[in-house]
Amino acid sequence: MPEGDDMNTKDRLYLFDTTLRDGQQTQGVDFSAADKHRIAAALDDLGIDYIEGGWPGANPVDTEFFARPPKPKHAKFLAFGMTKRAGRSAENDDTLAGVLNAGTDTVCLVGKTHVFHVETALRITNDENLENIRASIKHCVAQGREALFDAEHFFDGYKADPAYALDCLAAALDAGARWAVLCDTNGGTLPAEIHEITAAACARFGGDRIGIHTHDDTGNAVANTLAAVDAGARQIQGTLNGLGERCGNANLVTLIPTLLLKSPYRDTLETGITAEGLARLPRVSALLDDILNRAPNPHAPYIGSAAFAHKAGLHASAIVRDPTTYEHIPPESVGNERIIPMSNQAGRSNLLKRLSEAGIAVASDDPRLAYLLDEVKVQEERGFAFDSAEASFVLLARDFLDQMPNYFTVERYRVTVERRFNANAEEVTASEAVVKVRVDDERFISASESLDPLSEADQGPVNALSRALQKDLGKYQSYIEDFELVDFKVRIIGTGTEAVTRVLIVSTDGTGTQWSTVGVSANIVDASFQALEDALLYKLVRDGAPISSQIAAE
Repeated sequence: MPEGDDMNTKDRLYLFDTTLRDGQQTQGVDFSAADKHRIAAALDDLGIDYIEGGWPGANPVDTEFFARPPKPKHAKFLAFGMTKRAGRSAENDDTLAGVLNAGTDTVCLVGKTHVFHVETALRITNDENLENIRASIKHCVAQGREALFDAEHFFDGYKADPAYALDCLAAALDAGARWAVLCDTNGGTLPAEIHEITAAACARFGGDRIGIHTHDDTGNAVANTLAAVDAGARQIQGTLNGLGERCGNANLVTLIPTLLLKSPYRDTLETGITAEGLARLPRVSALLDDILNRAPNPHAPYIGSAAFAHKAGLHASAIVRDPTTYEHIPPESVGNERIIPMSNQAGRSNLLKRLSEAGIAVASDDPRLAYLLDEVKVQEERGFAFDSAEASFVLLARDFLDQMPNYFTVERYRVTVERRFNANAEEVTASEAVVKVRVDDERFISASESLDPLSEADQGPVNALSRALQKDLGKYQSYIEDFELVDFKVRIIGTGTEAVTRVLIVSTDGTGTQWSTVGVSANIVDASFQALEDALLYKLVRDGAPISSQIAAE
């Protein structure tokens, strides 16, 4: 059969990400609205079909997030909520109204499917629960929304009363739900049972209307998801890096390459993830780790830094001749690289790809690439994280390749922090910053002080430095007027006297574009200033600011 015809026989598998909702239930995870926007943009760029944003009104962050929701180019962005309560009509239920008022074209409603929970938690009859599901979905569909039904505790419910659990799915699907999602809510079901029960649901309703949502309490979330896909389910739900309540959810970062690269899935299924998107997977995973201030797992399947690391010596020559002997997939297919000790060639292809994506032209045989690659490795050993700070990488690469324009030089800066009482007898911590820069043959000295104890944005040495540096950059001032800091993350790298501080800064401007920069130092203020200076330099480079005529420093 021709390749084109073979492709047409593949089933479409839809990927649903719940990092921003279920992932936020993780102990110790507290996304900001800015964090959620960054993650949503990365998921959309990756090719995810559905992005669940959270529960509107459940907390201040979700309220802020849905007040200014992302506008994905490819994915469907949706709000999560619950079915109506008994004794109220769907039209007059406040909780259901809150979900619909979020204005998303797609909504996901959770409802009970286990007779025990219906009787003991909801304290209503089984028929009343079915009516709640039916009326809620019908109301959403009547409002022109695509509706999904999240069948809570479905697998335990099925084992207790198969007929009733399936009737709950029927109530939702007959009312117009696009998907009924089978949830292994407590994460205790094993793959064989997942397959058997999912197959029963698919036999009755069709797999193209059945989804799967698993938790990792037995370490089987990925295996359980694949078992459901084998049984016919055509939507899978999960999170980046397996984030989630208790032991986490099914890890999409593991599932996606498995589905795209491993047989039989690659031969029978297709997703919205392209080969280019798959290669960006490590960077998306690293983005989440940096937002959470977590160290990436070097042994993570497919994308971990050690996922394709091989011992030298006896294995080395065999790997060079035939890498498939020791590797189940080509590392480059998932944006990773092979690591062989004593080899300085690893990573050149990745480096060329990143330079091309950044718009930096360089010949593949340019000898400076080897020095740049070595410098990246040295800097990352010091604590820099260029995967999560692409703007800093661009500046480093331009500098090594003699493509970095000369804009300004920071000759010195000073920061003082003082705790004192203000005129209202309130104890405040004030930060004052002074920055001296040179542009061409002119010197500019600017100062800024944080004064307002009620505004967190006006407090702290980093913001004082930022405002001082932005106050006067001479002929470049018009280029930075709309510059703004969006996020600021600090992480201690190492322990004891060898520890250093890594600062990641996310910046934006009037275009809405965001970029990340990094600084590393034993001094948190110095690390912050490095990242801040890079952020401004990157904006000038990106916006094509004229090159300074300044000569080398005296």
